[in-house]
Amino acid sequence: MPVNRIERVNALLRREIGEALFHVFAGGGLDLAAVTVTRVETARNLRHATVHISLLGHAHERGSILQKLHARHAALQALINRDCHLKYTPKLHFVLDTSIEKGDRVLDVLAHLDAGADDAPAAGDVPPCPDDPQ
Repeated sequence: MPVNRIERVNALLRREIGEALFHVFAGGGLDLAAVTVTRVETARNLRHATVHISLLGHAHERGSILQKLHARHAALQALINRDCHLKYTPKLHFVLDTSIEKGDRVLDVLAHLDAGADDAPAAGDVPPCPDDPQ
């Protein structure tokens, strides 16, 4: 079974961009512990790649973090071009990915529902409804 080449390129770029972030922003200016490259979608012609970035916390700084990433995309592309041997080095476009936050929110709601179920009386402990004929 052949593996899709674009999927392999996406996985390679995701890994390389994650490593390149540490080299480009090593001097500070960006909290790298909060930045996660969740997904990369490369065009079939390898000219453009959309990089999905998840930012843990920093809700009020998301715009500025994305601007910093856009401002340094040339340096990131240069490192990727040096480390990856591709026909073309795709132009990187960074977008915010909120899927991890949505998943955390769902897990939080489920945890609260589960905690509420522990406080509810058991099925045998529920008093009968006064309108229920027996």
